Amino acid sequence: MVSRPARVAILEQLRADGVRHMFGNPGTVEQGFLDELRNFPDIEYILALQESSVVGLADGYARATRTPAVMQLHSGVGVGNAVGMLYQAKRGHAPLVAIAGEAGLRYDAMDAQMAVDLVAMAEPVTKWAARVVDPGSTLRVLRRAFKVAATPPYGPVLVVLPADVMDRDTTEPAVPTSYVGFAATPDAEVLDRAAALLAGAERPLVIAGDGVHFAGAQQELGRLATAWGAEVWGADWAEVNLSAEHPAYAGQLGHMFGESSRKVTAAADAVLIVGTYALPEVYPALDGVFAPGTPVVHIDLDTDAIAKNFPVDLGIAADPRRALDGLAHALAGRMSPRSRARAAEWTAERSARRRAERAAAARRDETALAADALPTTAFLQELARKLPDDAVVFDEALTASPDLTRHLPPTRPGHWHQTRGGSLGVGIPGAIAAKLAHPDRTVVGFTGDGGSMYTIQALWTAARYDIGALFVICNNSGYKLLELNIEEYWRSVGVAAHEQPRIFDLSTPAIDFVTLARSLGVPGVRVEKPEQAKAAVEQALGTPGPFLIDLVTGRGREE
Repeated sequence: MVSRPARVAILEQLRADGVRHMFGNPGTVEQGFLDELRNFPDIEYILALQESSVVGLADGYARATRTPAVMQLHSGVGVGNAVGMLYQAKRGHAPLVAIAGEAGLRYDAMDAQMAVDLVAMAEPVTKWAARVVDPGSTLRVLRRAFKVAATPPYGPVLVVLPADVMDRDTTEPAVPTSYVGFAATPDAEVLDRAAALLAGAERPLVIAGDGVHFAGAQQELGRLATAWGAEVWGADWAEVNLSAEHPAYAGQLGHMFGESSRKVTAAADAVLIVGTYALPEVYPALDGVFAPGTPVVHIDLDTDAIAKNFPVDLGIAADPRRALDGLAHALAGRMSPRSRARAAEWTAERSARRRAERAAAARRDETALAADALPTTAFLQELARKLPDDAVVFDEALTASPDLTRHLPPTRPGHWHQTRGGSLGVGIPGAIAAKLAHPDRTVVGFTGDGGSMYTIQALWTAARYDIGALFVICNNSGYKLLELNIEEYWRSVGVAAHEQPRIFDLSTPAIDFVTLARSLGVPGVRVEKPEQAKAAVEQALGTPGPFLIDLVTGRGREE
């Protein structure tokens, strides 16, 4: 193999792995290999103005393409800025490969400017982190990083590239990364044991997470839930694991408080968990999650997730798609005629109830369209009418998300992504990256007024590269989610309701999002009244480049 500097070899490796975009914010210690990009025109560097936006872009691109996304971070300050979003990516199992430069091995003893142990800094928020200390192992480490990021449970990794190592030669060949196949099928005997535990349930429950999406097991999950007559509740659910219009879909378990989840989980007399762990709340219940004697079966490729917090009767490490398909057949053989009749009757009742709920919601919408009402319903109705069927929605609407998903229900895998992990700010960069990945599709990113300010500078990236995503800021002039959460907290600890903390209010001074967007190169309009919705949607969808809508979803405390 021809000898060349490691800084050149790393770009050859990215090319060998089919990388077409690198998201980053450059710094001096990375300038050597970034300068070599001039010789790799097939790898486009997407410049962002802050590392939170960099990770948000990479996260959105990885989710949209379902392949590892590459980002470049600048030494300790860049990794530090990225930590919050890296945490989100880790919790959401996004396959990201971050490369971070540093001054060099020879400066280790100097405690020089920006010196920091980058591996130690990144370890809590990455799946794996390593530092290249010899040029002859540069590509070996990079390939390992790609493999680790794309091995369930997927997650971000960090490779630290000291400048003096990158300037030395290596003869390593650049060859595509070797990935692992995960099409593991459980033995028939194991599936029959699972079916025996679950078959006689009168109140069955499925708790599902994004492992279903990663395995492409949505149809299998729907068939099993229908045959078993089970509600499907989401846990740490940010992809379309089951269509929101499926009769079995029941909603999301509590993200914040375990007591909310327990009202659902403790009512079941048999539980199947698939593609998540139990249970990912901020304040989880420590016991009593499942009723005494309730059989619990857990399926996942992530062996750490199985029985992570609570005992299960049977854990199955397997591909969810194959396992759910096999379990459905095993249940068919184990369920009694009475159980099958109950499941069929339950499914019919659920379908009828869904139709009634949709009709009631339509009647409520009539009130929400009054001239003095907030424009949320009118805007979402108009957007739903005008969006093409293959549109992609990136949902960081948070408290406005129930309205959003009612009008734009998440039904197609790969066409709806929701924030996860607890970090704010992924909505704007996530939508940009989704549009970059799917330039032929209409992409709409929803965020809040609070969340948007974490990564508002990403609008500049959309304008610079003419990435024509539509951004909707659901503007209620506050941290509404915190207001709702503290009310729940008051109830949980017996504190009488009182005035909300002033620090949750964002109305003073008011943020002019349209002017702010224009200053970053993105045109926009503000929608304050229902009658403004139609023109705003037409203008947004008719603009070839990026466009922002400041949608008033709350009046704030000053009004």
